[in-house]
Amino acid sequence: MMLNIFKREKKIELFAPVSGTFVALTAVPDKVFASGMMGKGIAVNPTSDMVVAPCVGKITLLPDSKHAFGMKTANGAEILVHIGLDTVNLKGEGFEAMTQAGTKVEAGTPIIKFDRELIEQKGYPLITMLLVTNSSDFEVDVSEITEVTAGKTSVVTVTK
Repeated sequence: MMLNIFKREKKIELFAPVSGTFVALTAVPDKVFASGMMGKGIAVNPTSDMVVAPCVGKITLLPDSKHAFGMKTANGAEILVHIGLDTVNLKGEGFEAMTQAGTKVEAGTPIIKFDRELIEQKGYPLITMLLVTNSSDFEVDVSEITEVTAGKTSVVTVTK
């Protein structure tokens, strides 16, 4: 029997990118995210300040503003983790990148640390979205769980 080492994984499990309280995407107070325009997924009201990789993959995007990051998984799913609403306006203030674009990561690898107090003082909600931006190419199943732990709680299954 020959092992097919080139076979792509069909099903990927995504874990919470941050610890906190689960929020349905439709309840996010931003119509671009709530409408699913950016893709299917979930949101979390964070109780921690460390954002981790939701799965095994490669960091494809980590802008200078450090308010978000993109990943690509083995089955081709494109993942976006977006910290807060309108936080791009902070131009990186209050965010610290723990890695860089091009890095291969495991689920739970720290990606971005944020200063909760500073960001909230400036009036930005910290609700954090986990999206499959090419979700039309996949079957995306969302698990609704009340409390989630970064890198540990399975929240979305993406199947090709």
